[in-house]
Amino acid sequence: MNIRRSAAALAAATVVLGAAVPAVAAPSPTPSVAIPDGLYGTADPTYDGVWRQSLALLAQRTTGVTPADRAVAWLTGQQCANGAFAAFRADTAKACDAKLMVDTNSTAAAVQALAALGGHQAETEKAVTWLKSVQNADGGWGYTPGGASDANSTSVVAGAMAAAGQQPSQVRKAGKSPYDALGKLSLPCDKTGGGAFAYQPDKGGALAANADATAAGVLGALGKGLVTTAGKTSAAPACDTATAATPSGLARNGAAYLAAAMLDAGYLKSSLPGAEDQPDHGNTADAVVALAAQGATGQAKKPLAWLEQNSAAWAKQSGPAAYAQLIFAAHAMGADPRHFGGADLVAQLDATGPTPQATAKATDQTADTGADADKKEDSDSGYGVWWTVGVFLVAGIGIGFLISGRGRKQRP
Repeated sequence: MNIRRSAAALAAATVVLGAAVPAVAAPSPTPSVAIPDGLYGTADPTYDGVWRQSLALLAQRTTGVTPADRAVAWLTGQQCANGAFAAFRADTAKACDAKLMVDTNSTAAAVQALAALGGHQAETEKAVTWLKSVQNADGGWGYTPGGASDANSTSVVAGAMAAAGQQPSQVRKAGKSPYDALGKLSLPCDKTGGGAFAYQPDKGGALAANADATAAGVLGALGKGLVTTAGKTSAAPACDTATAATPSGLARNGAAYLAAAMLDAGYLKSSLPGAEDQPDHGNTADAVVALAAQGATGQAKKPLAWLEQNSAAWAKQSGPAAYAQLIFAAHAMGADPRHFGGADLVAQLDATGPTPQATAKATDQTADTGADADKKEDSDSGYGVWWTVGVFLVAGIGIGFLISGRGRKQRP
């Protein structure tokens, strides 16, 4: 679910895979384009503008905040006439054309945000119609139209369909639904990484466990979006071959993989060739959401506690989408995002964009932020934002590859 690590990770992926990948500039403190009015964050929005805006608005709505009109208008203004969204359109007065790379992830994230905000039925219907038009024959979606299906894109689109009132199981192409596509990307229980989802098969058709894809795949298999509450509490998930072909089985098996991966350290790690493993804050936050959605709240408590104690610097560096990810994790676990390891995530998110119209009064998980949100103090140029960009750019030009993403986002 996001624009995820850094351009350096994309370069590393190129070395590992031996594939020719277009160069992507590393994040810079100085954006190459002017930051538009109404957009959250201060980093260059070229590769993640719509994604981070959608997550920011969705997180605000989740915490009872009414976003500024111009923040919502910025997002709706990014939509193309055919319903699709690109990562960023610098000149919205210019009609979208074949040169503009629209993508399923930006579009699906925008659908989830606009559906949650309400009052945007026309925009969401157009976007859903476009998403259906680019569904692959295997039932899934790639990052760009015509690209090979991947677990992350398929899952975020399935979540968008659910947010728009559609049944993902009924969204079919050639008789196949998103669940069919996800089933082909799930590793058998008796294989290394059993239960996990792969991002895509490699050139030889082999699957490799990917924590980022697994966190997304669990939500996709459950038919849930980026924001969810905890499912019915269940016993510790275990990989079960007998039900692996069912959506519920896919979700449980994926949750079992994530729980095992975080059992000792309490967080997921990212691995890059030639570098020591590093904590993967973004993937860990997404894994907490996935575990909670599956009902494995007991297995999500330790990583949530780790995030409370260790995510502040990462979130400040990575910006709006990172704050949103942490809010989603807290919300899924019934924790208060305004008291998250001593931090008010809602106020911090609000401060990266235009002042909200209103905030909810203090009730359970909501309270006034008191933030001066016109001060965009945070940067979203950190690792969280850029990893997904790298992965999806590669996917967009038809080069399938497998990376341990969130151990792919460290999804902003």
